[in-house]
Amino acid sequence: MGNLVSKLELIKERWEEVGKKIVDPEIISNMKEYVKLNKEYKDLEPVVQALAKYKNLTSNIESNKEILKTETDPDFVEMAKEELAENEKELEVLNEEIKILLIPKDPEDEKNALVEIRGGAGGDEASIFAGDLFRMYSKYASSKGWKIAVVDEHEGTNGGFKEIVFEINGDNVYGTMKYEAGVHRVQRVPQTETQGRVHTSAASVMVFPEAEEFDVEIKDSDLRVDSYCSSGPGGQSVNTTYSAIRLTHIPTGIVAQCQDQKSKLKNHDKALQVLRSRIYEAELAKKNAADAEKRKSMVSSSDRSAKIRTYNYPQGRVTDHRINLTLYDLPNIINGDIAKITEALQTVVNAEKMQEGAIA
Repeated sequence: MGNLVSKLELIKERWEEVGKKIVDPEIISNMKEYVKLNKEYKDLEPVVQALAKYKNLTSNIESNKEILKTETDPDFVEMAKEELAENEKELEVLNEEIKILLIPKDPEDEKNALVEIRGGAGGDEASIFAGDLFRMYSKYASSKGWKIAVVDEHEGTNGGFKEIVFEINGDNVYGTMKYEAGVHRVQRVPQTETQGRVHTSAASVMVFPEAEEFDVEIKDSDLRVDSYCSSGPGGQSVNTTYSAIRLTHIPTGIVAQCQDQKSKLKNHDKALQVLRSRIYEAELAKKNAADAEKRKSMVSSSDRSAKIRTYNYPQGRVTDHRINLTLYDLPNIINGDIAKITEALQTVVNAEKMQEGAIA
């Protein structure tokens, strides 16, 4: 374990160094640098706390071993044996926790996320399913203490959404939600089916890390701004003023729009936020594709067209195809209880990273 302790000591030295920097007036005046260093300080803190706990446990273990060598009082010996066994068990658990803490973190994971759900093959049923997915994520977000805000939506003719774009704000949102990206498939009897036949429909989910202003700089001269009337289901106008905004980033051709806010200015700000995130994600996708090629990971968030999950209503099951996980708990899962899936995915990812030699 000497190598592990050496790593932890180096991290502690870096944490102390960063701690001094974030109270330096020169750093505080540079907002970009201050935010970056403050985040690093918070990220390193759990490792430093784990080191302190590790030292305390190893010290207790050595003390109890020494007592067992020299002590003759039976009661005292029994107490030392019990404490030694307890400390050794705690140390075993802590060693695994430290290995996970030392896995290199994706710097995007702590960002908020922008999520887009689009009904795919299946017509009205696909739109209804897209609405089911939105409700599933809304309830999951609520259980995590995250906040959801709709940016843009186009309702289906018989319920649900042809497309819905929303942001999720909270702790480690992108790190969890990024594994939801891909094609979700549903197998059930549609509401409009009179023969009782099971149909297969699909909806695609895209997840972007929310980009900060200093992540992506967008020049006004590179933007084309179009205003239009907000529309509701079926295309009817629900707003007689041209408050909805569509932004086109001329260099990349990437488009973002927002009609959910009542004022043109707020719609413009929201659309700009979406546009910034899409541009940022496009660059990130290139990097992720290169990393995925190197890692050959089972769990990849870079392939948007991959079928990742099936929700089979007749059998009451949900299957995540990336890790061959099948759960016969569809009613709870579709009502937002997806933690068991996200945790299983994260466990596989962590195991892959450890196997690659990320932890020496």
